[in-house]
Parts: sequence; C-alpha cells; structure tokens
Amino acid sequence: MDKINQTFTSEFLLLGFSGYPKLEIMYFVLILVMYLVILTGNGVLIIASIFDSRLHTPMYFFLGNLSFLDICYTSSSVPSTLVSLISKKRNISFSGCAVQMFFGFAMGSTECFLLGMMAFDRYVAICNPLRYPIIMSKVVYVLMASVSWLSGGINSIVQTSLAMQLPFCGNNVINHFTCEILAVLKLACTDISLNIITMVISNMAFLVLPLIVIFFSYMFILYTILRMNSATGRRKAFSTCSAHLTVVIIFYGTIFFMYAKPKSQEFPGNKLQTSDKLISLFYGVVTPMLNPIIYSLRNKDVKIAVKCLLNQKAIQ
Repeated sequence: MDKINQTFTSEFLLLGFSGYPKLEIMYFVLILVMYLVILTGNGVLIIASIFDSRLHTPMYFFLGNLSFLDICYTSSSVPSTLVSLISKKRNISFSGCAVQMFFGFAMGSTECFLLGMMAFDRYVAICNPLRYPIIMSKVVYVLMASVSWLSGGINSIVQTSLAMQLPFCGNNVINHFTCEILAVLKLACTDISLNIITMVISNMAFLVLPLIVIFFSYMFILYTILRMNSATGRRKAFSTCSAHLTVVIIFYGTIFFMYAKPKSQEFPGNKLQTSDKLISLFYGVVTPMLNPIIYSLRNKDVKIAVKCLLNQKAIQ
C-alpha cells in the first residue's frame, strides 16, 4: 500500500515562467493577444473556405483543416497557461494533464501529415495539371485529410497512454507551462526505454516521412517550374507554393528542435532551459498565429475571399 501511495500522482504543478515573476504580466498580455489573433485569423479562413465557392478546391480544404487544427491545438493549452500567469494557479489534475498531452501530440502529428498532403497536392497541380481533377478528386482529398486526423489521434493515444501509466514517485513538478510529453517523461522514476523507442518510431513516421514527401514534391515542382516558358506561369506557380513552403520551414524548424534532439539532451539529467520553453511557446502559439497571416498575404484568392466576407458582414 505504501508503494502504491508513493507512485500515484493526483495532480501536477506547472512551473511555466515562475522564475521570472516580473515578466509574467508581459507574457500574459503577449500570449492573450496572439491567441485572439489565432482565433480570429484561423476562424476567418475556415469561414471563407466554406462559404466562398472559389476556395472549394483541395488546397483550401487542407488549409481549412490546418486552421481548425491550429484553433484546437492552442485552445487545449493556452487558456490554462493564461490562467496560471494571471492567478498563479499552476496545478493541473492528472486527467487534465493527460487530455492536454493528448491534444497537443495529436494536433502536432496531424499537422505533419497535413503539410505532407498539401505538398503532394501542389505537386499534382503543377506537374500534372491535366490529371489534377482526376487524381485529387473530392473523395481522394477528403480521405487524405481523414487519414491525417485518424493517424495523428492513434499516435497520440499510444504516446499519451504510455506516458501517463508511468510511476512518478511523488515528483509532480513539470518544468514547463503545459503538460508537454518530454517534460512529463522526465518525472518518471522508472525505465522509459519503451517510451523512447515508440517516440523514435513516431518521429520517423510523422516527421521524417512527410518531410521526404515534401522534399521530393518540391524538387519535382522546381524542375517543372524551371522548364516553363511563360514568366507569368512561373510566378503563379511560385506564389501558390511559397506560402506552404514558408509554413513548412517554420513548423519543422521548431518541431525538430523540440523532438529530434539527441537523447542526452531530451531525457533525465538536463533541466529544460528557458530557451527551450520559448521555442516550445513559439511552436505552440506563434506558428498557429502566423499560418493565416502567411496564407492570406501570399495568396490572392484568399485575400479576395476574405474581403468579400468582410464586405458581406459590413452590409449586414
């Protein structure tokens, strides 16, 4: 019975940025503003992709999924982070931590696959334009998005279940501002080799494989664009790909920093540094905020659809 009591943890304590109390108000205001921009920007993109017939294409269907994913991901962690910053209430229940971890991992895994699907869509559109309506039919792109969501959810269930069944021996202080899986694994007082192995497999499937698809898709796209005789055609092709490529670079740059570091840097023995927290914050808040801005600024169809939507609201 004593052993059971020692290994059971009913709640966790999130340290967040408690080491910098004078900066917490600034962080609160900054994160709140960015969260409102995320809700507004991604919400407008979702509504535009649904109600504007010009955006009823595979690319904008994937973009609508990406926007919905960003809202879900940030809403699973940002509100609790804001509460902890303003009220100093830093505890989170065991089940609440598991839910937060699940949504964070599921949304991240799904986004990896969605970005790969979007790259393949651009490859077909530019390299095989005549066959594009056949290859990327509605059934196909809906199925592609469904596979992304389902695989991301299954991956998260596996990772979250393995992490939350570990014994924590009363050590419940998470040196992070959310229940991020790597920070939670550092609290375990048992061997986590199985967790490490499954995470490596997960990284290969959800980070490396989509990145390979993206890389080869853009190699073929670049080859096709350079062979185009029309300067206007080249500019149009570049413009349709530049937004997606920018998002991919930002997303993969931050996620590889967090999940693809050497084992010695990830697991017990090293404290999570402030720079790691800021990178995690960038991945969790800044990237979802930038996505709609990048796509709306770099895409004429989206700008026109958003303007029409705003004009309709103004008339009403």
